[in-house]
Amino acid sequence: MSRPAISNEQRRARLLRRHGLVPEAHAETVEGVADAVVGLHATTASTVYLSTWARMASFDVPDLDRALYVDRTLVKQLAMRRTLFVFGRPALADAVSAVGTRVAASERTNMLRDLRRSDDFADPEGWIETAREAVAGALTGGRTASSTELRKQLPALEGAIRHGEGKSWSGISHMGPRVLSHMCAGGTIVRGPNDGNWLRSRPRWSSMTDWLGEPLRIDDPETGHRNLIRRYLQRFGPATETDVVWWLGSTKTAVRKALSQLDAVEVDLEGGLVGYVLPDDLDPVDAVEPAPLVLPELDPTLMGWKQRDWYLGPHAAHLFDSNGNGGQTVWWDGRIVGGWYQRADGSIGTHLLEKMNRAAAKAVQGRSDQLAQWLGDHRPKPGYPAPFLKEYP
Repeated sequence: MSRPAISNEQRRARLLRRHGLVPEAHAETVEGVADAVVGLHATTASTVYLSTWARMASFDVPDLDRALYVDRTLVKQLAMRRTLFVFGRPALADAVSAVGTRVAASERTNMLRDLRRSDDFADPEGWIETAREAVAGALTGGRTASSTELRKQLPALEGAIRHGEGKSWSGISHMGPRVLSHMCAGGTIVRGPNDGNWLRSRPRWSSMTDWLGEPLRIDDPETGHRNLIRRYLQRFGPATETDVVWWLGSTKTAVRKALSQLDAVEVDLEGGLVGYVLPDDLDPVDAVEPAPLVLPELDPTLMGWKQRDWYLGPHAAHLFDSNGNGGQTVWWDGRIVGGWYQRADGSIGTHLLEKMNRAAAKAVQGRSDQLAQWLGDHRPKPGYPAPFLKEYP
């Protein structure tokens, strides 16, 4: 019996509708935006806001600040691929359960390895536990503190290791920040208030329980994998096994087990690939009228799949750096057709990589002008400049 087939055109229609990227599918709330893509990439502070702007009919910075820092319905968390995301609370629990505890265990193992190589730490395991207890104690009762403040206040966080002895790249690595990353990954502490503005991340750490007002539900990793992959397929499917493994930052074994438990259905994709969808997701979606998109670097739609030819085409060398970080992109009809940049006067320029007819080019410029108007005097600086930006000093 032959497998069902899903065309690239259908994949792009799903992408646009499910990610809230067309007017009829725009989210009504910032929480809805995060849910539409499972989690918003937050490595670059401004990306969270620009990604949200692209998915709502009306959005301003205070809307997201309220959800992040007042209502706390959205939470920043280190998760898949050791990347910082913004999740709604249910997805947060799944992400920590699926990958957070594993990342935390890996971080602890790496710290122990480095501490044992140093003569300055007689009891590496004891040092880590003492440091963890000190941080947890400092953040009780709703108190928050920056990384710098914690290091100044807590002698238990003092300590550094030397690396690269005799090498040109030798130096000293402080262990305190690694303890914080370890505790964050496991869901013990969380990035709370931001001392910077929306263009700059200067987080203050908080107890996760205090920040949420309740303990974070953490399931076993197998349940977490299953729940998180279900969310991913609902929003990004069809996806190949390679896509799921890469997006999750997990193993093939764990992914295959979750796909089996979810009764995921194999489908034929163009290019001879095999994808997976949930059992109730085989029906086609309505086509979408061609429309322009202007998305920021590391946008979750841009970074949602490992195998990207069906929407990226031959443009990777112009838009992705050598580490696989995607830059600022321009889309038309569900495909990437170029990049964009902000001029000194605030206007948005485009770097098109394909020929477009007059109407399409005009629509792209119109959407770019809307972004420039929304940004006003703000000048977000790319954290991961795309290669094409070298042409625009």
